[in-house]
Amino acid sequence: MTVEVTPLPTAETGNRPPKAVAKERKQQEAQARKEILAPVRPALTAASIIIAISSVCNVVPFILIVEACGELLDDPVDTDRVWRLLGGAVVVLVVRGLLQAVALTWSHLVDAGYQLTVRRALAEKLTRVPLGWFGERTSAEVKKYLQDDVEALHYLVAHARLEFVGALVMPLVTLGYLFTVDWRMTLVLLLPLVFYAITLAMMMDQNSRDRLAVYNRWEQRTREATIEFADGIQVVRAFGQAGKAHSVYQEAVDSQARSFDRWKTPIIRLQAVSDVVIAPVFVMLVIVAAGLGAVGLDWLEPLDILPFLLVGLGLGSALLGLGYGGQALRAAGAAVLRLHDLQQTPELPSGAGATQDPATAGTVRFESVEFGYREDHSVLRDVSFELTPGTLTALVGPSGSGKSTLAKLLPRFYDVNAGRITIGGRDIREFTTEELYRTVGFVFQDVRLIRGTIRDNLRLAREDADDAALEQAARAAQIHDRIMALPRGYDSEIGGDASLSGGEAQRLSIARALLADSPVLVLDEATAFADPESEAAVQDALAVLVAGRTVLVIAHRLHTITGVDRILVLEQGTLVEQGDHESLREAGGTYQRLWEINEAALSTVALIGSEESR
Repeated sequence: MTVEVTPLPTAETGNRPPKAVAKERKQQEAQARKEILAPVRPALTAASIIIAISSVCNVVPFILIVEACGELLDDPVDTDRVWRLLGGAVVVLVVRGLLQAVALTWSHLVDAGYQLTVRRALAEKLTRVPLGWFGERTSAEVKKYLQDDVEALHYLVAHARLEFVGALVMPLVTLGYLFTVDWRMTLVLLLPLVFYAITLAMMMDQNSRDRLAVYNRWEQRTREATIEFADGIQVVRAFGQAGKAHSVYQEAVDSQARSFDRWKTPIIRLQAVSDVVIAPVFVMLVIVAAGLGAVGLDWLEPLDILPFLLVGLGLGSALLGLGYGGQALRAAGAAVLRLHDLQQTPELPSGAGATQDPATAGTVRFESVEFGYREDHSVLRDVSFELTPGTLTALVGPSGSGKSTLAKLLPRFYDVNAGRITIGGRDIREFTTEELYRTVGFVFQDVRLIRGTIRDNLRLAREDADDAALEQAARAAQIHDRIMALPRGYDSEIGGDASLSGGEAQRLSIARALLADSPVLVLDEATAFADPESEAAVQDALAVLVAGRTVLVIAHRLHTITGVDRILVLEQGTLVEQGDHESLREAGGTYQRLWEINEAALSTVALIGSEESR
């Protein structure tokens, strides 16, 4: 049983008629294809001209062979003319092969160079989009842009246009010649071609495009489920839930298979019928049947059937490639749209840079800041505060109050919707990207380490750092001893002979941020994965290194920030309290409530520990 899938209305489609949506989608795809392929259009045009000449050369030998056969039936036979015709056919065939080889080689070379250019352009583009863009997407999605979608362009660049030109020129030349032989037989020969064109249009209609879109979504979901299954298998097996994890993965695979069946089954049925109709044997039967009738009606001589048998049979093969290339063409069209959308992604505006006032260097001000990930929902509202150099400020609040969002605004993962953030009196939007990240260092909960040595990961912060600087930063982050315990010390490779725990990886990222020596430092739950033994040491190291720096710490465990200079309390996106630990406790507000929850949690942990020690 085939189940049709109707795309649900989205913010883009609304409740508009499907035909209007389909028309707009085709226009968008055509415009995207025009813009994406603009750099290679001149080269493809030249290759298409070569293919057009090659297609003419593909027909000419058959015409010469027909003439040679006619000459053989004459009495007397002009053998010299027959050999000249056959020799000419061979020469044209050789020329045709050379032209086609040149065109295809050229298009593939253009495609290889273009894919390299596109990948470089996309990589460069991704260095300019807001860092929050990556937080909203999985690694599988980013990989699809840079690899799968770029590879899907191969058919558009190296094949689609050349195949279309060949499928257009060869039938036109063939039909033009056959019309000179007999127009009635030519019309009969057109019947299979018309039927094939109709089935080809049905295979590429909007329903097929919609089913392909559904399949692509499930294919993406399967990729994500595969990654989730591989990453989480240890946890779910430890809790005896391997079957549940497998069921999630299996559901994604089964849904992808069902969507593939809904998409391909109607196409396969149509393609099977159309392939039979366009097959040389079927076309030959049509020609012979129609030819016998025409001879019986004295419309043409028996010899006149020969051109249709020799030349007409090639019509089907010229069009057959279009049907088999339809799937690649649809996949390429969807890839073009995604790549075009990525190219239109707003970039992070970067200032020209300017000289900073030494008197206010490192002073951070949030001035009436408002921000929301969507226009209809604000996460932060009218947030204003100041961070001064040499101070350690903690940001706390209930879950979902906007702490991590606020932390990401300072290094410009996103730009504020209203208000502004300044460092040293300058709006951070006036900083160049390089200048901003030299000014603001950050360590978030989600640690990202590159595949390379410990030394390589640390030197991301400062390429010219010597071994003494690396060791100093690592000691400050309480990770030096662990590094030295690895097989090759600082030359141990992440993912190879260096296997770090979550807390160790977090401390390595802290060392990297400290090595950068940026005047402003943002730590979002930087010690969240640190083990109890090293947590206090890391806190002490940060307290020593805070001199001359502006430090903002986002924390849930309130006992770790009792000694900071100031505490900011967020609730529902609004700054409701600020002060030191004692004053906020005495105020009896949100902070006191959070502190009581924190104390209760610590008491529970202590009670469990005492019970286990008995």
